[in-house]
Amino acid sequence: MNISEVGARAGLPAKTIRYYEEIGLILPLRGQNGYRQFRETDLHKLAFIGRARSLGFSIEDCRALLALYEDKGRASADVKALARRHLDQIAAKITELRAMEATLGDLVQACAGDGRPDCPILSGLAARGECA
Repeated sequence: MNISEVGARAGLPAKTIRYYEEIGLILPLRGQNGYRQFRETDLHKLAFIGRARSLGFSIEDCRALLALYEDKGRASADVKALARRHLDQIAAKITELRAMEATLGDLVQACAGDGRPDCPILSGLAARGECA
């Protein structure tokens, strides 16, 4: 398969596939003409990486997950630990986002949004930036 075909089947743009090759996540064959020749195993890896990235796993996490996937002697506990760390990171981000939402919601609620120059949103942002 060429890069456009494997990209269409894996649901990834060619630029992303080239990047994954550049950083060593995949190593497609090269024809005598120098063009990439993707195998079914390359397609499978690309789809695997695409799904992992869509769940927010980092490139290094994807590298580790691929290594675990290819290691038939792996312990599922290793995979679970990696996924659990990522899930904990997601939960922490959600907590941060909820706090941001609450703070910004309070500021928006306090703002009259009329023609007057005083603005609780700007005052609130300025108060956060003051050094004590």
